[in-house]
Amino acid sequence: MIDRLFLSHAPWFLASVGEDANIELASFLMSGVRVLLIFGLAVLLAEILARFKLPSILGCLLAGVILGTSGLHWVVPGEAAASLSPGLVNAIAAISHATPAEIIEDYESQFITIERIGGLGLLCLLFLTGLESDLDEMIRVGWQAATVAIVGVILPFILGMLGLIYLFHAPVIVALFAGAALTATSIGITASVLKDLGQLSSKEGQIIIGAAVLDDILGIVILAIVVALVKEGNVEFSQIAYLILNTIFFVGGALLLSRYGIPFFNALAEKFEVEGSPVMLGVMVIFVMAMVAMGLRLESALGAFAAGLVMGSTQLAKQLEEEMKPLVTLFATIFFVLIGVEIDLSLFNPLEPSNWPGLLMATFLIVVAIVGKLAAGFAIFGSDPVNRLAIGTGMVPRGEVGLIFVGLGTATGVLDSTTDAALILMVIATTFLAPVLLHFVFSDTSAPVNLKVKPDAGG
Repeated sequence: MIDRLFLSHAPWFLASVGEDANIELASFLMSGVRVLLIFGLAVLLAEILARFKLPSILGCLLAGVILGTSGLHWVVPGEAAASLSPGLVNAIAAISHATPAEIIEDYESQFITIERIGGLGLLCLLFLTGLESDLDEMIRVGWQAATVAIVGVILPFILGMLGLIYLFHAPVIVALFAGAALTATSIGITASVLKDLGQLSSKEGQIIIGAAVLDDILGIVILAIVVALVKEGNVEFSQIAYLILNTIFFVGGALLLSRYGIPFFNALAEKFEVEGSPVMLGVMVIFVMAMVAMGLRLESALGAFAAGLVMGSTQLAKQLEEEMKPLVTLFATIFFVLIGVEIDLSLFNPLEPSNWPGLLMATFLIVVAIVGKLAAGFAIFGSDPVNRLAIGTGMVPRGEVGLIFVGLGTATGVLDSTTDAALILMVIATTFLAPVLLHFVFSDTSAPVNLKVKPDAGG
């Protein structure tokens, strides 16, 4: 009886298994193709840019643009799965025997996995940024670096925010986020260029690096507050004050832990015998700090950055930096490519009159981004003969830090497509321009540029 019942339903059962196998094969093929496309094109373009002394992250961003919404449509956001390249979908359908509709539906449901991997890359990248931030160096160059950082954060933030509100009539929360993105400075790009120029240990180089460290701390703090406001859905003074107090408490606690938690972490370091234990400890610290930040209604990105600051003063710092870099390279590549995937360059076609406001916004943001940081270089007090123009120029590139800010804006849904693309163009422009300008302003190191106005002879 049981045998007859099973056999009578066998065709339907086997058909169901066959359909599931087809979809599973299609899902695997799509995932494999996506990984090959992302890493293959990102590596190729990064290598090409590296030959011209340009940041590799721009190769990842460009790879996303080529593969995504503005290009071939081979990798698109999950919600835009219906716009996948028909040629790609049909090729996978022919191999797997799944229908195109099933492939698109599976792509949409599975895309969240790669987004989460990219999010992990963001946390690891911020951890590495904090790890490489030398607080002792920042303290050593002292108030001059602090002045550059504070002016370099406040001026672009205020100019960008007010400009978007009053010139482009952007919502307050969008203007706040764009202003926060303008505060960023890429430590990695500036340090790399200064090293190539032999200026890393110069007075200007020390001030730039010290200011960039503090600049990123202040910028990420502002970002965390803005993201929290986005999640709350309103902008009230009491809410802002609450978040600022939470931020001060969290950052202060992290700085104290980076000083007084050293013996504990150093004792752990001496006991490690298994290869990979330091990395696992680092990842645990990232998630602990991220969870604490989230518990205080702040952004997990601030927690990951603070985790790097905490571990940066321990005996494990150098080993963590070396062992985390491959992990960061792997996961952060996905993060930056996915940013590029969502860029719609058609919004900046100058032949389309409806795009002119977006082009004006991008131009405005680029000008504010450059002028705000250049002005910071001239905010240094004292009569020491330093190249103030070089210091301001060294603060200009937004690089990976700027893309992190924009990526968070995209993830939270606060940025519309025009503002998102305008901010990315700002990041690209400042990242490309800064190395060229630094070569120019350091071309004559024997004559520091100081534009202080001399007193009139008769005055």
